[in-house]
Order: sequence, then structure tokens, then C-alpha cells
Amino acid sequence: MNFKDQIESIFIDEQAIPEEFRLEREVHQREYLSNGEMHSWNGEVHEVLSPVCIKTAEGLKRKVIGSYPLCDEKEAAEALSAAVAAYNNGRGEWPTMSVADRITCVEKFTHKIIEKKAEVVKLLMWEIGKSHGDSVKEFDRTVEYIYATIDALKDLDRQSSKFSIEQGIVAQIRRSPLGVVLCMGPFNYPLNETFTTLIPALIMGNTLLFKPPKHGTLLHYPLLTAFRDCFPKGVVNTIYGRGNKIIPDLMKSGDINVLTLIGSSKVANELKKLHPKVNRLRAILGLDAKNAAIITAKADIKLSVQETVLGSLSFNGQRCTALKIIFVHRSLADEFLTELSDAVSKLKFGMPWEAGVSLTPLPEPHKPAYLKDCISDAVEKGARVINENGGATNESFVFPAIVYPVSKGMKLYTEEQFGPVIPVVPFDDVEETITYLIESTHGQQVSIFSNDDEEIAKLIDPLVNQVSRVNINCQCQRGPDVFPFTGRKDSAEGTLSVIDALRSFSIRSLVATKLNDSNKHLINEIVDSNRSNFLSTKYLF
Repeated sequence: MNFKDQIESIFIDEQAIPEEFRLEREVHQREYLSNGEMHSWNGEVHEVLSPVCIKTAEGLKRKVIGSYPLCDEKEAAEALSAAVAAYNNGRGEWPTMSVADRITCVEKFTHKIIEKKAEVVKLLMWEIGKSHGDSVKEFDRTVEYIYATIDALKDLDRQSSKFSIEQGIVAQIRRSPLGVVLCMGPFNYPLNETFTTLIPALIMGNTLLFKPPKHGTLLHYPLLTAFRDCFPKGVVNTIYGRGNKIIPDLMKSGDINVLTLIGSSKVANELKKLHPKVNRLRAILGLDAKNAAIITAKADIKLSVQETVLGSLSFNGQRCTALKIIFVHRSLADEFLTELSDAVSKLKFGMPWEAGVSLTPLPEPHKPAYLKDCISDAVEKGARVINENGGATNESFVFPAIVYPVSKGMKLYTEEQFGPVIPVVPFDDVEETITYLIESTHGQQVSIFSNDDEEIAKLIDPLVNQVSRVNINCQCQRGPDVFPFTGRKDSAEGTLSVIDALRSFSIRSLVATKLNDSNKHLINEIVDSNRSNFLSTKYLF
């Protein structure tokens, strides 16, 4: 089958979908979790359309997979009140609970969500078009992250179980919660990326308002009862609705202590400005990125091509850590582009349930038109699409386009395309790439490809002060989850990793007194009687 026939037949009749991957029924959510109860919703709803289109008598149509509530400011305010009451100025059941008991609640929650794995994985596939294999990986990685977080907190608590004595003062230093957290995750990793902020915020004793992403909302519905059953009343509250309608009043209230958002820097800046006391607001943000690959004249071309394909097109390039602009030394450009085009042409495209599929439909309805506009802008300004069939589109599916030579003034040079377009920029002097990164508003990661140790060393020192991670001869990526994950400039605020996230959602507090016989006796009495969850020498195993 030639390419034209392949792309025209990418979408199939509903009856042809393998039975194990079909949605047995549409998921019409009419409940939300607030103040420990599942509340019914009878108001406006948002219809959820899958990126997967179905052949119908009227032509291709995105499959309706369900709907969810579009709540108003009233419901959001009630959820905020519940979270504030549950925190109770740090006196609530959850923030004063022992670390061991909070861990027990999170473990119980994890066991319950594992029971929902098949349901969540299927919704991941249908809501955002992620392949079945990658959807399974996202779920499993999320569970691994939760257990790693529990282990890290145990380590942290064990270190904190001792007393420090300095200059005649005895103290115990532990970490305590910050308050009410507003948690908003992204559509590309709606489970994993959301839980990498939600779980550490929760386990450290904070109470939560959780707003699922616009694309990737329904997959959280099966988990709501687990949140309700495993945590005290009001500790976890879900809010639904249009963000520009329900979020501003929450921020203006001043009752949000922590904003955690994985999204755009523009939105983050607007939300922070709404808070009446910004100095009291902690922000943990994963934002824009335009990660570059620098392929020098001394690079291994085959390795560079392999890592560029993985880095720029995994999940259709819809990752903040994706390689979004490729700088290649002019002497290698022709060979690199030929091999890259060949590698892209061999990628399997199709539906999320197909074995070995690499390229799938895009969940954002406007994305194909936006990518087409970016490509057209580059072509009008002197670039061309290098690979055969690059940019070919059928409804929600876009075949990757390699665009060359991209230069300053083109959208693809500065804008984060967040999709299957690979801008390639030729360079003569490596200083040009350093200048690009200095001038860029983004500062997450960079990948350097070279087999020359002296060349790499000279690049490392300036680049570590522009981005948060320099990758050598490999693509940009988040993991392993124990490594710091952050960014400079407009790319992030705060650090997310298993250990760093626990610190990000808490603050060091201490109990201290002068070291004399009377105070020794007092502290020993408190510790021996287990009257305090904070002042304690209990050792977690």
C-alpha cells in the first residue's frame, strides 16, 4: 500500500476496532469529589472527543467517548473551603497526622488505583491518542513513582528522627506542610505528570484542589472513589470547569498556599499575579521548553539520527522534554538530513492499539492547523520540507515534517511547536548554538552530539548555566525520577524529582530548647509518651 492510501485509510470503521481495545460504553461523568463526598452534577458538561476518528456515512468524525462536568465558581469555592477546613491552619487531621499514618493512607490508595489499571489505560489511549504500550508504561511508571516517593519520605523521616545539639541548644528538625495546594497537570502525561506533583504534595500533609487537564480528564474519574476512601474528608477535592472561569477567584481568595502547574509560562504568570500576597505563594511549575540538539562536525551521525528521532517524535513530539530544534554542523547537514528522512519514513503510524505504532493522532483539535501554519511560515521564508510526505495530514493525524534550513525570524526557530515537526538549523561555528541558547527564553535541557572530549568539555561549561540538564550523545528526558527535573528562565520554577518534590511541598520546621536538666526531662517525657507526632524518635522501616 502506498503512502497516500495508508494515510487515507488510517481511520477505520468502529466495528473493525479490536474488541479488547473498544470502549464498552461512553463515560459520562456526572460526579465530582468535594469535602469527602461524591456530589452529583446536573449542569453544563463538556463533550469529550477522541483524537481517533471513526468512519461514518457523513465522513470521518472524532469519536465521542464521554463527557464531564463544567462546574461554576460556586463549586470551586466550596471545594476550596473544604480544603481550607481540612487543613485548619495546620491543625487538621491530615497535616498533624504522623508520617507513618500518611504513608499508610497513600499505600492504601495505590492498591486501589492498581485495580483500575485496565480502565485508566484504555481511557488514556482514547482521550489523548497515546499508544497502548506507552499508556501502560505511563500507568506503571506512576505507580513506581508513588512507591519511590514513599521510600524517599521514609529516608527523610529517618534522618529527621534524631536530635541536633549546637551551642547549648537541642533541636529536632523536620519538614512540615505548606497548606492548600492547587494542582493542575498537563494533557500529554495526564496521569504521571499530575501525580508527580499531587502525590508529594499530599504525602507531606497538604490538602488539595485538583483540576484535571482539559484533554485527559475522564481517565481520573475511576480514581475518585479511591481518593475519597483513602484520605480524610476535604483532603482531596476535584474541581472541573473552564480554567479561565473557575481559577481566578481561587487565586484571588489568598487561600491557595501552593500553585503547581505544568503548562505555559504565560498562564502561570497570570495566575500568580492574581494572588493578593504573592510572597506567601509558593509555585512549583513545569513550563515551556524548546530543547535543542547540537550535532557537531565530530558527531556520530547514525547515533545522532537515532536519538533525534526518539527525542523529537516520541508521543508525536508532545513532550516538554522533546527535542524541538536541531542544530547540525553544515558539513554533516546533507548526510544527516538524508538519514533522518529515511528513519522517519520507517516509523509506523496508525491507531493507538496497533502493535509497534510510533505515530498516532493528536488530541488538540487546533494542532494540525497550527503545525501547517508553522511549516508554511518557514517555507515562505526560505526553508523547505525535506522528507517525502512531511506534513501530510488526515483530520487529527499529522505525518512528521523535517524542515530545513530553519533560521531566525521563522516561527519554528523560537516557538515551541509541541508536535511532529523537526526544525533543522545549519551552523558553521558552535558559538552560534551557544548564542541561541543564551538568547532563548527557554532553559530546560540540551543534547550535545560529539565524540570529541575536548569539544564536549568546552560546551558543557557555558551550557550548564543556560539549561538545567546537558545530555551527551542522547536525547533530552526527564528520568530517572530520582534526578533533579527543573529548568531556567521561563521553563520551570522549583525542582521536581522524587526527593526534591518532597522538599518543594514542605518547609523545614524545628522544635528547639536550651539544653538543661529540666528541658531534657521535658523532651524525654514527650518522646517516651508518644504525645507528639512531630517531636518523635520513632524510626520508620
